Amino acid sequence: MTENELATIVVDLCIKIHKTLGPGLLETVYESALCYELSKLNIPYERQKDMPVHYEDTVLDVGFRADVIVEEKLLVELKSIENLAAVHHKIVITYIKITGMKLGLLINFNMNLLKDGIHRKVNKL
Repeated sequence: MTENELATIVVDLCIKIHKTLGPGLLETVYESALCYELSKLNIPYERQKDMPVHYEDTVLDVGFRADVIVEEKLLVELKSIENLAAVHHKIVITYIKITGMKLGLLINFNMNLLKDGIHRKVNKL
């Protein structure tokens, strides 16, 4: 599947999860539900994956921990906070650049309408 096809599936799953559970729970609850839904669809993912960072001629063991990586193509960063700050957007952009991925989703579940909390971040897509 392409990055955009995966993103469409993840967004649809997140909307389903949000309609079922509503806003205000911990991020880990939404992450668990998303991974459960991906498993039901047999879509490969990795959860809380340590991502190394290449710096000059060395590899730093853990640059960051990705919430969910889908098919090694799509980075999904989940939040459940009052308001996203500019830094949250910058972090996802940096994550996809560091990993060489082309697409990242920043999703804040603490919204009345989840569509208002979904943000696509692109790197050479």
